[in-house]
Amino acid sequence: MAAQPLSRMLRRLLRSSARSCSSGAPVTQPRPGESARAASEELSRRRQFLREHAAPFSAFLTDSFGRQHSYLRISLTEKCNLRCQYCMPEEGVPLTPKANLLTTEEILTLARLFVKEGIDKIRLTGGEPLIRPDVVDIVAQLQRLEGLRTIGVTTNGINLARLLPQLQKAGLSAINISLDTLVPAKFEFIVRRKGFHKVMEGIHKAIELGYNPVKVNCVVMRGLNEDELLDFAALTEGLPLDVRFIEYMPFDGNKWNFKKMVSYKEMLDTIRQQWPELEKLPEEESSTAKAFKIPGFQGQISFITSMSEHFCGTCNRLRITADGNLKVCLFGNSEVSLRDHLRAGASEQELLRIIGAAVGRKKRQHAGMFSISQMKNRPMILIELFLMFHDSPPANPSIASWDPLHVQDLRPRMSFSSQMVTLWKGCRVPQALLLAQQWLGSGCFQRHYTSRADSDANSKCLSPGSWVPAAPSGPQLTSEQLTHVDSEGRAAMVDVGRKPDTERVAVASAVVCLGPVAFKLVQQNQLKKGDALVVAQLAGIQAAKVTSQLIPLCHHVALSHVQVQLELDSTRHAVRIQASCRARGPTGVEMEALTSAAVAALTLYDMCKAVSRDIVLEEIKLISKTGGQRGDFHQA
Repeated sequence: MAAQPLSRMLRRLLRSSARSCSSGAPVTQPRPGESARAASEELSRRRQFLREHAAPFSAFLTDSFGRQHSYLRISLTEKCNLRCQYCMPEEGVPLTPKANLLTTEEILTLARLFVKEGIDKIRLTGGEPLIRPDVVDIVAQLQRLEGLRTIGVTTNGINLARLLPQLQKAGLSAINISLDTLVPAKFEFIVRRKGFHKVMEGIHKAIELGYNPVKVNCVVMRGLNEDELLDFAALTEGLPLDVRFIEYMPFDGNKWNFKKMVSYKEMLDTIRQQWPELEKLPEEESSTAKAFKIPGFQGQISFITSMSEHFCGTCNRLRITADGNLKVCLFGNSEVSLRDHLRAGASEQELLRIIGAAVGRKKRQHAGMFSISQMKNRPMILIELFLMFHDSPPANPSIASWDPLHVQDLRPRMSFSSQMVTLWKGCRVPQALLLAQQWLGSGCFQRHYTSRADSDANSKCLSPGSWVPAAPSGPQLTSEQLTHVDSEGRAAMVDVGRKPDTERVAVASAVVCLGPVAFKLVQQNQLKKGDALVVAQLAGIQAAKVTSQLIPLCHHVALSHVQVQLELDSTRHAVRIQASCRARGPTGVEMEALTSAAVAALTLYDMCKAVSRDIVLEEIKLISKTGGQRGDFHQA
């Protein structure tokens, strides 16, 4: 029994001297004449002493495999001010009624109980925890819990710069910030909101206030941001960051696909090609991260290998969802409601028995990536926010002619991969963006942008060669009567309810003649409004999905594939646009393709109109269409 008061006394002493520097917290300043290294060694000695003299760990928090759970993640809210594609389904999530969410007092009651049993680290998650109005007060209340050494938060960073001074004063000692790209435009596609500069401001505020390292969580997805690995790693040269590359994980609604996952070893190989001297750091006890450091750099990089090399054997984490359910495994679908028992008046001992039973049922390891992807589990947003600039050379050094924009003597403003694809499901928001920079014919360099959306990565997509018009083929059936008027000549929508579902594809094109001045600015990416090709490309994609809202008698079509290509034609000082749409249904997608091409052309006009009034839009036309009762059509 004497060990318990001694343990508490030592934990209080440790907390007052420095709130967990190992978690990324700012530590107290060393006394005059005392080096930071000496202070760090003293802290390590205190921790070692605490471990050796600590009280026996709670049986309620120890599972049948002997794993002691000392780390609790508490979700403060299901709401979020972003819409990250790997975290939230495209269609959103049904939010729990407020009455069914944990109150502040219930959160603190559960936190006290867990800390009393041995939890010494609590991380606040969401949704986005920093949108909860009383988050600063919750941190201040947690800071008073005897035995709690670390209070962390995982945030998307939007509100961080504004709140961090208050949070630090309240006792926040560790910060994880989610950031999946260093390209502002790509950021908006991933999170479906603006805010990149606010996140960067939050990161720099954390560094300014002394958090070291500041952890930056980057979920790596193939075709989206794997081309930025080197850019992220380079950030650690001059900043005290721990950039943590996270393998893409399956959750309900995020359409996880093995092909999208970039494994730890693949990421490591990419970074080692650039920095062969990369050193592996010793792994901390119960750490989820494999840490590495580039010699001479301030910060470090880490890899969270949940999919390819799980760390279940040393897992010490438990989670409480915003609605009060205890999850003993992030990837498990079994939960127990602590909220219901709390509200039913359960005593501490009764709650501990419920917690102990849940922890005791924890499996040795999760089911593996392929099984997990088939399991029914909460979307990430309802569990917690995901464990959440600089041009880089090509991964293959043999590509001597590599140029980020494929234009000679240009000043690249942004770092992108050699391709940038837009995956599109139905007619929802784009799931991923890929900017294609390809070599075009005639021995010249061109900026070439393409977006591609398809559920099958091996499907054919439009290539530069597809610009050559095909000869007419198939039956050319037309109607001698207008289909969108009734017998009395009034506008009417066609009834397609009895038509069979068939695969429909349509390709349309447009040409925007810019003139030499505007063309040069677009080619060199020097327009004051920004990157005209990227903006036009995205406008074309957006237009395809809302065609039925723009053209009154068009049916709403669930698109399964959208692609928009923009090519520079230096001989005409023009931009050629080609839009392709695909869907399976009872009606065609010609209008979607035409609307996409037309709106992309209009957007280019808008981006360049301040430079030239001589811009001409021309040749907006249907190139081809397949499927439907009237047969296929190809423009001669």
